[in-house]
This record gives sequence, C-alpha cells and structure tokens, in this order.
Amino acid sequence: MKVVGRPGACALAWVAALGIVAAASPLLAKQLDEQELEARMNSETNPTKKAKLAIQLGALKLSEAVDAYDQNQFDEGPKLIGSYCSWMKKSWELLEKSGRDASRKPQGFKDLDIALRENARRLNDLIQRTPFADRPNIEHAGAEIDALHAQVLAALFPGGQMKESGPPAVPKTSSPPASALRTGEPHP
Repeated sequence: MKVVGRPGACALAWVAALGIVAAASPLLAKQLDEQELEARMNSETNPTKKAKLAIQLGALKLSEAVDAYDQNQFDEGPKLIGSYCSWMKKSWELLEKSGRDASRKPQGFKDLDIALRENARRLNDLIQRTPFADRPNIEHAGAEIDALHAQVLAALFPGGQMKESGPPAVPKTSSPPASALRTGEPHP
C-alpha cells in the first residue's frame, strides 16, 4: 500500500519556516550592521571617516529608540536615546580633535550638521506621539542635540556669522499720506 502525502501541508510548513527566518533576519542584520559599524570605526584611522561612522551608529540607535517607543517599550527607549546622544557627541569630539578648520574643510562637519537637523525633527515627532509622562528624556535629548548643533554651526560659520539679529530692515518707500489718498490729491 502506498502512502500519499499531502503536498499542501508540506509546502505550508516550508512557507512558515521561511517566514520565521525572514522575520528574524532584519533583527540579525541590524545587529550585524551595528557590530560591523563599530568594528569599522575602531579600525579606522581617519577622524573624519570615524566621525561619519559614529553618525551612522547614532542614527541607528535613534531608529531603535523610535521603534522602542512605538512598541511601548518605555524602559528601553531612554537607554537608546542616551546612546544616540553619546554617539553624536562622540562624532563631534572626533571632528573637534581632528584639528580641521570646519569653515575651510567642512567634510564631516556638514554630515554632522545634516544628521543633527534630521534627527532633531525625528525627536520632535517622537515627542508628539509619546505619552506626556515619558517625554522628559526625549526633550532633554532634544535640548542636548540642539546645543550640539549650535556648536557645529558655530564651527562651520565662525566669526559671529550665526549671531541672531533682528528682522531685516524694511526699506522706506515714498508713499502718499493716508489723507491724500482719501481726498484724491496727487502725490508729489
């Protein structure tokens, strides 16, 4: 007697097994990316490239923090936000210690500027969708990132170019007095 197997059940088992592997692979890939970035950063000798790797690691940590907050993991979120801030500070320290003049050779400094601006927006978006009780850690990180961004901008634009000034002066135009408009008198 010949036993006939059900091909549908076997195919379903394979699809389920592949689905489990596929679901686990992004987590594995993210972990490998972090480990790979750290290894590359440790072996890198160029401070600018090292700073760019630190920026990438910080962005990865911020993405993990956003995911943690979105999944209501409010214990994990602050740790990841703190890790993000420390990577951004590390990047700034590497660029500062490199001895490069940011206004003449902005490589790395511009990357940090762009990353800080983009990540500040992500932090503000995260604040809006996080419960009020869990916002202080994110707000504190946002303040740290804003202060760091101000330092980067001051390095990129030295000499007080970034000082806040009042609104631009509006040029005065010769306009007829209001009374002349009402009476129909011609304007000189």
